[in-house]
Amino acid sequence: MKTSMLALGLVAATALTSPAHADKLDDIIGSGTLRCAVVLDFPPMGSRDENNNPVGFDVDYCNDLAKALGVTAEIVETPFPERIPALMSGRVDVGVASTSDTLERAKTVGMTVPYFAFEMAVTANDKTGIKSFEDMKGKVVGATAGTFEAIALEKQVKEWGAGEFRPYQTQADVFLALSQGQIDATVSTSTVAQANVKTGKFAGISVVGKAPFDTDYVALFTNREEYGLINYLNLFINQQVRTGRYAELYEKWVGGELPSLAVNGVYR
Repeated sequence: MKTSMLALGLVAATALTSPAHADKLDDIIGSGTLRCAVVLDFPPMGSRDENNNPVGFDVDYCNDLAKALGVTAEIVETPFPERIPALMSGRVDVGVASTSDTLERAKTVGMTVPYFAFEMAVTANDKTGIKSFEDMKGKVVGATAGTFEAIALEKQVKEWGAGEFRPYQTQADVFLALSQGQIDATVSTSTVAQANVKTGKFAGISVVGKAPFDTDYVALFTNREEYGLINYLNLFINQQVRTGRYAELYEKWVGGELPSLAVNGVYR
């Protein structure tokens, strides 16, 4: 009995004197750098300017987060399919990459409350005569693999029982294929659709209407066990809205009516 009590005492003493394991939030602050996964072929959320520097809503959002943490931001260019693998492999600390907050993704990573909300739009090749979402039935359509709109569009094509869905690696690939007539139409966020049409790089395409998909709420993400960092990120998003910075960034990069991040009965 005495031996057992002594052993338990030693375990307790060790637990009390052992240094606490630093979490990811402490690690980021200690390193002096915040590495953000950002998609840079997704204007106006992320792209490169004429000097090849990263710019966009998500880039500014990462910079704001780094400033709040008192560290330097490092923008890690990450295509859509590589966003979560980049986190899991340790290449980035946080995803600021317009990532839909799906339950499936939440099995792998920790997701915050929404920091942005997208509506969906149909963009078509002018030669196809497509003027609405329903006109896409039986056509060849495509979208960026792994995105909210790609999953929804592929499901819709299967429900129609007509047409063909083609996945692409990047948004640029989608709009190039659309301009070249390899696909007839695509569904993307309204922000992306308008931005790509306005560039003038993709001739013969037009935004023709809305797609009847749910609003795409997107979240920041990090490792799911990092509760301290996730709590901090949630508060940061709250502060961005309360201080007016969210509205400022939206006006700078998108313009128009500011989408609400509230979900009736859930987020207020």
